[in-house]
Amino acid sequence: MANIKSAEKRVRIAAKQTLRNKSYKSAMKTAIKKFQESLAEKDNETIQVNYKKAIKCIDKVSSKGIIHPNARDRKKSQLTKMLNRDEAV
Repeated sequence: MANIKSAEKRVRIAAKQTLRNKSYKSAMKTAIKKFQESLAEKDNETIQVNYKKAIKCIDKVSSKGIIHPNARDRKKSQLTKMLNRDEAV
């Protein structure tokens, strides 16, 4: 445990940031799952809406530095491939 006042503050700040980051990451994962569920239902309107929401959420999380830019690009690419594969069928 930290003995210095500034170190104790850093521990408190890190705990807040960890909680915030978990929240953003969870929201991103939920958006991706909703997109995948809409793909399974094959409803074109909800597919497009959920795709845009998922991409927006991924970009937001990446801009805050929670996920690496390469991870952002990989996730967006995976979603786009899913979308294009579904449209081809």
